[in-house]
Amino acid sequence: MRIYMQTQPAAAESPRYYEIVLQQDLLGGWTLYREWGQQGGRSSSKREVYLERDDALNAFAQARDAQVKRGFRVVFSQGLEAPHVR
Repeated sequence: MRIYMQTQPAAAESPRYYEIVLQQDLLGGWTLYREWGQQGGRSSSKREVYLERDDALNAFAQARDAQVKRGFRVVFSQGLEAPHVR
């Protein structure tokens, strides 16, 4: 699953972005990757590992919802299953 979000660009600045990716690993666990920054500039990233699918999906949804509250809007989403999308 993947979501790419952006803020509205200010007059003299590039938009900020936030990307969230959830992938299952080879051992059955789940990894949540987050990357954020200014387009064309520096970025930061974070990785979290979850053993249970439901825990990973909840973390994914919380990360998404937190960024939407901060003014990001979804530009691209891939692999979202209907029961897990709010």
